[in-house]
Amino acid sequence: MSLEIKWISHASFRIAAGETVLYVDPWKLEDAPHDADVIFVSHSHHDHCSPPDIEKVSKDGTAIIAPSETIEKLHAANAVDPGERISIKGVTVEAVAAYNIKKAFHPKGDHWCGAVFTIAGRRIYYAGDTDLIPEMSDLSDVDVALLPVGGTYTLDAETAANACKAIGCKAAIPYHWGDIVGSVEDAKKFADAATCQVHLLQPGEAITI
Repeated sequence: MSLEIKWISHASFRIAAGETVLYVDPWKLEDAPHDADVIFVSHSHHDHCSPPDIEKVSKDGTAIIAPSETIEKLHAANAVDPGERISIKGVTVEAVAAYNIKKAFHPKGDHWCGAVFTIAGRRIYYAGDTDLIPEMSDLSDVDVALLPVGGTYTLDAETAANACKAIGCKAAIPYHWGDIVGSVEDAKKFADAATCQVHLLQPGEAITI
């Protein structure tokens, strides 16, 4: 079964295989498809945790998965902290730590997350808002890594390219550019530096694997 990864914009993605639909950090959505089986929210910052956008993609029975601190904000039921796993509605979510090392924007102590999603036999890693951290080297069999490249709050283009090496991913898609922070030049610099295949998407564009 093929799997589609759509970059909505900023740090938001729609990942779908067959009738299974996963949204990651939905934000600034233009429509309201109400088609999500699962929604993953990486942390509570407004550009990642947007209740109005979550409402736009939610339907009866949609499962919302987020770190414990963020779950409280969303009044949802499925909390995962780094190192934990949950399988629900055809999606397996393995929570992975996401934090800054020498910056204060995303403290490790908040237990915010990225995740590896397994859908239709593919493994997609979404890094969340993070620096290059040791936990990335523990990942395995990643088909596509979704990585921030804008710098300031997260990985920049160079460190994101180094993250690809640590992860050992087959391909990567850059995000965190074009809104708030990061430019297309950052995304292109990442694509040039990465040793794996890079899909440089425009907002609303998708790839199928």
